[in-house]
Amino acid sequence: MNYKIAILIAYTAVYLYGLLLDIVIYRSKNNPTPENVRDIYDAETYKKWRAYHAERCALMTVAETVSFLVFFVIVAAGIMPRLALTDNVYVSALTLLFFMVTIDSLVSAVFDYIGSMKIEEKYGFNNMKLGTFIADEVRSYVISLLMMSALLCLFILIHRALGDLIIVLFSCILAAVLLIISFLYPLLSRMNNKFTPLPEGELRDRLTALLSDNGYHVKEIEVMDASRRTTKSNAYFTGYGKTKTIVLFDTLLEAMTTDEIVAVFAHELGHGLHCDTVKNSALGILQMVVVALLAWLTVRTGAIYADFGFESLNYGLALLLVIIVEFPLVSPVFSVITGLLSRHAEYRADEHAVREGYGEALISGLKKLSRENLADLSPSGIEVALTYSHPPISRRIEAIEREMENQSKG
Repeated sequence: MNYKIAILIAYTAVYLYGLLLDIVIYRSKNNPTPENVRDIYDAETYKKWRAYHAERCALMTVAETVSFLVFFVIVAAGIMPRLALTDNVYVSALTLLFFMVTIDSLVSAVFDYIGSMKIEEKYGFNNMKLGTFIADEVRSYVISLLMMSALLCLFILIHRALGDLIIVLFSCILAAVLLIISFLYPLLSRMNNKFTPLPEGELRDRLTALLSDNGYHVKEIEVMDASRRTTKSNAYFTGYGKTKTIVLFDTLLEAMTTDEIVAVFAHELGHGLHCDTVKNSALGILQMVVVALLAWLTVRTGAIYADFGFESLNYGLALLLVIIVEFPLVSPVFSVITGLLSRHAEYRADEHAVREGYGEALISGLKKLSRENLADLSPSGIEVALTYSHPPISRRIEAIEREMENQSKG
């Protein structure tokens, strides 16, 4: 078997899977809108949503196609072995990694620019200045390159020292890195945005009382200056232990009533009470074990490197194959499982908001979020099952209304 051809076939299969998903997503714009969410968009806004949806889908498809063709051509043309200009395993691996990450970042930056500065701007979502966009892209590139380089060097060191035992130790290291990033996320996110404590007043008093009534403690309730980049609204729960924080977008505070904000907050509190962040981390650790297993299998299959034109094992190629081809080939399985569990967690968090007495406010708040973010009101069932972390809003409203009815009977 020629591994180079096999890898290109697998990579093509990954691309075609994504292309089929894009087609399903694009065609969902023709799905009938469920009755319980028809009041979200008026005729003009719905027309705007369909145009926005079509442009985002088209851009996503073109971006994936260009990325596919770039990698395919680089592999097929035998460019990678030409970058191995030294016998030093670290230098040759890092040279290849630097080349591929730079190429990928440049391609991504082009489509990020079109998406953020053109399409999002066209539909009134973008508040970013060009300088902010460039700074974000450069920062993302540098952080990605540094993290991947550090992991690659660590991987080489461990494999050369321990051989096949790498699968155990590298799994632990990847899991530790994931947990560290999760713990540090509240700090890392401050590199791109400004966070300020929620001001004193009625809203803070009500949110603090809600936390107290549930015996739950967070480090802070913070407001993020999301409006620097977008008009879209959101809220999220982050951190562990003493770093637990609930973050509200400043756009959320502007768009919603006090009751609606408290309802969204109660939903996020539900995630915290059910330790959803910890559970998501556990699933992430399982994925890291799979990555380590794939890396182990790749480095111990020497014929791969000869088929790609290398004289010996190149750790940079091994890492790229795992990230770009091998893990994406198995990741749909994880996406289905994690998506299913995540959607269940969203329903459960909604139930908590209902039990706190904010069912109606949550429904109106979710409708506002959908309207402000131009959400898809009737996605395909296939798309939901394969990619959605949140249930479609119509199903969430149905579940909220059922829970409200159960609460009234009980």
